[in-house]
Amino acid sequence: MGKLLVEEKSIVVPGDFLADGMDYLPAGGAFRENDKVISSQVGVVEINGRLVKVIPLAGAYVPKRDDVVIGKVSDVSYSNWFVDVGYAFDAVMSLKDGTTDFIERGAELSEYYGIGDFVVARVSNVTKSKMIDISMKGPGLRKLIGGKVIQICAIKVPRVIGKQGSMVGMIKDATGCQIIVGQNGRIWVSGKNPEDELLATQAIELIEAKAHISGLTEVVKEFLGKNKGGN
Repeated sequence: MGKLLVEEKSIVVPGDFLADGMDYLPAGGAFRENDKVISSQVGVVEINGRLVKVIPLAGAYVPKRDDVVIGKVSDVSYSNWFVDVGYAFDAVMSLKDGTTDFIERGAELSEYYGIGDFVVARVSNVTKSKMIDISMKGPGLRKLIGGKVIQICAIKVPRVIGKQGSMVGMIKDATGCQIIVGQNGRIWVSGKNPEDELLATQAIELIEAKAHISGLTEVVKEFLGKNKGGN
């Protein structure tokens, strides 16, 4: 008898076993090796009768321990905050990871971080079942006040940061904006005025659109130089 080794909508990575035995057939994103059906890509499991398929998470964020991410508080319980980091499951932030303050039992946690608040946090753990724990203990980890959050494709993040922070440093210098880049593709931009924020946003969008080209630094430099005058 064949059996499924994963549940529908599970997040899998290449090499994960999806099913055992010959009762299940691999469809897109999966292949058979002996009597196992195995995932060939990062994606979400879809089961249709006997067919096991993996829908690719193209360019989607796959969390790793110690990633710094920008999340949006989606729910608050009596002992945890649940934070949307642009992944299939919300990340969980416990009381001890959320603040260094002593919080009395039964306190209203939303007074610290309420639904809709954006936070900069660090991924402290990714479990085998792909659940994520995050922490806000560490330098630079905090609630974001003001500014705006933009979303880019997570796989383009290294291009926005540049070598040793050169690209994002250039945008900060040209616009005077504070910029925090999350590994999950969310970027916080805060400037002295809306024009500076707009220019920084346009520069980031330009990098995302042209991430594949060589000489990208020069293209962005020229864009910033040309548009700063009209700011």
